[in-house]
Amino acid sequence: MFSIIGWVLFGFLVGLIARALVPGSQPMGCVRTIALGVAGSFIGGAIGFLLRGGSVVQSSGWFGSVIGAIILLVMTVRHRRSTDPR
Repeated sequence: MFSIIGWVLFGFLVGLIARALVPGSQPMGCVRTIALGVAGSFIGGAIGFLLRGGSVVQSSGWFGSVIGAIILLVMTVRHRRSTDPR
């Protein structure tokens, strides 16, 4: 139970940090911010796995999580701009 609450809080904080560091508008609510942070953690873990090797892809620490969330957020913003009909 507490591990789920911990992941939610961690994901929310990482998502907020990533959204603060990426310029521009990112219209998303709390749930998408949490998902951004949690997914960023696993992307950061995958990048760490590729750079230094290891036995299994796992979540990363604060720094890797924020880097992964920034990568995911930039990809999302660029995709949204390219498909915007305006």
